[in-house]
Amino acid sequence: MRILGIDPGIAIVGFGLIESERGRDQMIHYGAINTPAGLPLAKRLLQIERDMEELLQLTKPDVMAVEELFFSNNITTGIAVAHGRGVILATAERMGVPLFEYTPMQVKQAVAGYGKADKRQVMDMTRRLLRLNDLPRPDDAADALAIALCHARCATSLLQKQNLAAKQTI
Repeated sequence: MRILGIDPGIAIVGFGLIESERGRDQMIHYGAINTPAGLPLAKRLLQIERDMEELLQLTKPDVMAVEELFFSNNITTGIAVAHGRGVILATAERMGVPLFEYTPMQVKQAVAGYGKADKRQVMDMTRRLLRLNDLPRPDDAADALAIALCHARCATSLLQKQNLAAKQTI
């Protein structure tokens, strides 16, 4: 299964593509979509949409895993990121890519084994699980790979299959 992990943002959208088969995960590609700081929000959102469409066409993922938003201090930044996330979700839906969403705590639990792991622990475990020599850069891409790994681990669980079946009957 080809899983595209997405760490949503407005300035930087991290992405990471992995291949997951029979419990073995392999990094295929990672990087970031960047939008210039001086652009108005609407133009940044349009660029994210176009770049996401191109990314989905190039990578041809079986599924896309996106991190849910969590912000505590800067509500203004959180709202801008929410706009970017909305464009990402809408683009995946329009292109017919099945979409799964995970909280930061779920990602940490799946990758590091502890829902309150710090960023360094998650990044190091991502590197180890994917057998990489170095930490992926930028951090947003490393986060996206962790999100993809989270889906690879959750997609094989009985609970995930039951949740998917329940959503399909609604």
